[in-house]
Amino acid sequence: MTFESVADNLRESFRVVAAGRGKGEIRELRGVSIASAGVKFQMFNAAFLSSPVSTEAELTQRILLPALHFDSRELDWAYWVCEDMLEPRTRRASRRIFERHGLRHSVDLPGMLAERVAPPAKPLPDLAIRKVHDAVTRDDFCAIAAVCFHVPIQWFLEVFDNLAVWDRFDAYVGYRDGEPVSTTAVVMGGHAVGVYNVATVPQHQRHGYGEAIMRHALAQAYDAHGIERSILQSTPAGARLYQRMGYRTVAKIAVYASSQRV
Repeated sequence: MTFESVADNLRESFRVVAAGRGKGEIRELRGVSIASAGVKFQMFNAAFLSSPVSTEAELTQRILLPALHFDSRELDWAYWVCEDMLEPRTRRASRRIFERHGLRHSVDLPGMLAERVAPPAKPLPDLAIRKVHDAVTRDDFCAIAAVCFHVPIQWFLEVFDNLAVWDRFDAYVGYRDGEPVSTTAVVMGGHAVGVYNVATVPQHQRHGYGEAIMRHALAQAYDAHGIERSILQSTPAGARLYQRMGYRTVAKIAVYASSQRV
């Protein structure tokens, strides 16, 4: 099932980040996977369903297990839910069940898949693209992410403070006239290339930089692994670009987040 590629790759991307941090933690509970970076940015202290859920009682149990894990560590956290793993009746009640246990709905992200990306519809812009491999490129990557995802840069810097993270989280920064303008990253998992952190700073959007750096990252992944199938989670702003590149929606990812601790 194609949605499983999306769910598996998403989970793997968080495992890669967690494994690269000294405070990171990866655990398998009954029906739940935990990949926690152990950081302030709660989206990177993550839980995932690892098998299908049939009933509301079963979903409740799958919420309580990671809640106990993160509460015992006094960490804010997020549940990244591939809704295709929920039985339809349970799916319809899921938001109410999550909210009952203190997890507010944050965002829905269509999970998209392309067996092979389509050729560019128009020439791509010139962009100097560097792989993240040192403190300078890391800081540029984090600065763009902070601006585009509207969170403090310190949160991203904490997540990526150990350069060991970049051993399997292959990230790239695009530069225009020496200025960092765009990013993307790829992670292998679920028999696909997962595309993450596609972002362009607002003043440089609509010039094709995001597509250019994303295609570069996919080409590098193909050269290294020989895999063309790729997946991503789309924001509304990126959906038209991805559809033009040949992606289709195969899953729905709902993200729930715990309340920030004071």
